[in-house]
Amino acid sequence: MKSNLNGQSILLLSLNGLFVFAAALSGTFLNVYLWKSRQDYAMIGWFNVSQQIALGIMVWVAGKWVKEHNKMNALRVGTALSGLFYLIVLYTGPQAVNYIWPLGMLLGAALGLFWLAFNVIFFEVTDQASRDHFNGWVGLLGSFSGIVGPWLSGWIIARMEDDAGYRVIFSISLAFYVVGVVLSFFLRKRKPTGNYNWIEPKQRLSQKGSMWRPLSLSLVTQGIREGVFAFLITLLVYVVTQQEWKLAQFSLITSGVSFFSFWAVGKWLKPHYRSAGMLLGAVLLVIALLPLLWRMEYSTLLIMGIGTALFMPLYLIPMISASFDLMGTSEGDANQRVELVVLRELCLMIGRLTGTLIFLGVLSISKAPTAMIWLLIGLALMPVIGWLFMRSVLKMEQKTKQCKSDSHARRWHKQTE
Repeated sequence: MKSNLNGQSILLLSLNGLFVFAAALSGTFLNVYLWKSRQDYAMIGWFNVSQQIALGIMVWVAGKWVKEHNKMNALRVGTALSGLFYLIVLYTGPQAVNYIWPLGMLLGAALGLFWLAFNVIFFEVTDQASRDHFNGWVGLLGSFSGIVGPWLSGWIIARMEDDAGYRVIFSISLAFYVVGVVLSFFLRKRKPTGNYNWIEPKQRLSQKGSMWRPLSLSLVTQGIREGVFAFLITLLVYVVTQQEWKLAQFSLITSGVSFFSFWAVGKWLKPHYRSAGMLLGAVLLVIALLPLLWRMEYSTLLIMGIGTALFMPLYLIPMISASFDLMGTSEGDANQRVELVVLRELCLMIGRLTGTLIFLGVLSISKAPTAMIWLLIGLALMPVIGWLFMRSVLKMEQKTKQCKSDSHARRWHKQTE
C-alpha cells in the first residue's frame, strides 16, 4: 500500500499505536477485573458515566491550553495520567471497586486530554488527500492492538494464579504509557494559533444552515451506540463464558476481521462513495446483532462481534474523515480547529453519556438477558439515524469538491488556449 504520509504523521501514528495497544492490553479486562470484585452491571455503568463526565469537562477546559499554549504537553499529560490510573489500580487492587467515581474521572480526564491533543495534531499533519489513508492506518493499528493485546493479556491471566496476571498486564500498560510520553518529545512543536473561544461550540450550533448542526447530531448518535457497546460486549462475553481466555479469543478473532476491514475500506472506499458506504455499514451493523435474538451464548456473541468488526469501518472511516474535512473548508474554520475538535468530542461525549444512562435506566427495570439484547439492538439503530443526519453534510462536501475540480479545470483550459 503506497504511503502518502509524512514523517510527523508516521510518528503520530506510532504514538497512537502505543497508546491504543496499552489500552487494549489492560482496558479489555479492566471491566472484567472490576466485575470479579463486585458482580454489578450498574457499578460498571457508573464507572463509565464518571469517565464521560470528566472527559467532557477536560476537553472543554483543556481546549484553551491546546490552542494558546503547548498541545504536545497536553498529549504527554494525557498519556501520563493514563499510566497513573493503572498505577493506582495496581495499588488498590480489588478495593478499586470502592473508588469507581474518582478512578473513572481520572481515566476520563486522561482520555480527554490525549484525544483532544491527538485529533488537533492529526488535523494539522494531514490533508484531504491523506486523511482517509491516515484513518485507515489508525484503524489498522487499533485492530492489530486488539489482536495482540487481549490475546497476550488472556494468556498471561490464564497462566497465573489469583489476580497476579492482572497486576502483570496493568504493569506492562504502565510501561507502554511511559514509552509513549518519551516518544511524544520527537513530535514537532507547533506554534499557538490564536485565542481560545470558550463558546465557539455553542455559536457554531446556533448558526442556521451550518453543516455542524447535522454533523453534531450524527456524532451524538454514534456516541449513544459506542458508549454502551464499548464496555458491555466484552463484559457479556466474560459473563457467558466465565473465562478470560474466551474473551481473549473473542478479541483475537474480531480484531483480526477488523484489521482486514479497516485496510480494505481505507484503501478502496473513495470519498464520493462515503454516503453509500455509511448507509450499508449502518444497516449491516443492525443485522449482525440479530443472532442474539435466538440465544445469547458465546457462538452468537462471536457472530455479532465478527459482523460488527467487518462492517463498522464502512461507517466509521467516512464519519471521521468527513468531520475533519469540514474543519478545513475555509481558513476561518481551520483557525478554529481546536474549538471544532472540542465540539466534536463534546458531541461524542454527550452521546456516550446518554447511551450509558439509557443502559442504567433499562437495568433499573430489568436485568434479564432479553432486555440486554433488545437494548443492544435499539442502540445499534443509532448509526442508521446518524446517516440520515450525515447525508446533507456528505452531499455538500461532494458539491464543494466538484466545484473546486471544475474551477481547476477551467483555469487549466484557459492556460492552454
